Amino acid sequence: MRFLFIGGTGNISTACSKFALAQDHELWLMHRPGRPGIDGAHDLCCDINNDDEADIVQKLRGHYFDVVVQFIGFTPADVERDMRLFRGRCDQYIFISSASAYAKPTRYEPTTERTPLDNPRWQYSRDKIAAEQVLHDQADEPNGLTYTIVRPSHTYDSVILIPIGGWTDFTAVDRMRRGQPMIVPGDGTTLWTITHAEDFAQGLAGLFKNTQAINEDFQITSDEALTWNEIYRLTAEAAGVLDPKLVHIASDLLVAWNPDWEGTLLGDKSHTALFDNTKLKTAVPDFEAKIPFTEGIKKTIEWFDADPARSAPSAETNTQIDQILEAYANMSAKAPLR
Repeated sequence: MRFLFIGGTGNISTACSKFALAQDHELWLMHRPGRPGIDGAHDLCCDINNDDEADIVQKLRGHYFDVVVQFIGFTPADVERDMRLFRGRCDQYIFISSASAYAKPTRYEPTTERTPLDNPRWQYSRDKIAAEQVLHDQADEPNGLTYTIVRPSHTYDSVILIPIGGWTDFTAVDRMRRGQPMIVPGDGTTLWTITHAEDFAQGLAGLFKNTQAINEDFQITSDEALTWNEIYRLTAEAAGVLDPKLVHIASDLLVAWNPDWEGTLLGDKSHTALFDNTKLKTAVPDFEAKIPFTEGIKKTIEWFDADPARSAPSAETNTQIDQILEAYANMSAKAPLR
């Protein structure tokens, strides 16, 4: 089959690209000029979110794809543009949304695709919900775009899953290696589902041209749930640190110090995230997440360590963490190190 991945070289999408190529599909990547491609894939170099739409139409001239996967769409406007670009140019359009769109806290545990979508604390999630609605609204139109919505949750490969000082920032790991304390939002006991990008890729590929995926939504996660304390300790262990210094601070306090964290903490990571993947496993019977966090995080740390630029800490992040820890210590008789 012939695929176009919009993005295709990021944290989740790189593994998806490699999986598609390993299955001998013809893969095209639409990404910004100057960004490294992937061996075996064809490049359509443009910035879909900033280039003139007429120029993108010219680059797409003569192309038709079995599947187009949108990894870097975030708003209703992005999806509306994609409908203009790909209606008549593909059999299936897949929009990568986010499990952060699900309402939290919820009475529907574990989360399924029928859990309501609502996140008043995070604009990112609200934009994803609105983008999904654009697809739903056009489904019955005579020339509607055939779509599938996919919601990943905390999927990793080239990112560190720690909320403060992590993701593409290596500061959290660097601090733990130097024996400096790290902040854990809340008491660290909330359960959170962890999925490696290579496992996600298998589930995504199973939805390509799958008749059960037509105009449907799916969450793709593993069945591995860890507490935040375990996530921090296993990350530290992968980095060679056996006794990390963890300071637990209420998420409300952290958001008071940095309002930008409201969405990711109070709108997402402060709540239990467990998922029922029955719908996916019915449509893709051979789907099985096989990479445990203990194994996957070691590969991630090795990837960061292989490049000094990737593993360099951020002075700004370090200063912010130190300032919060100092303020918290002044508020408490004793800041608990655990």
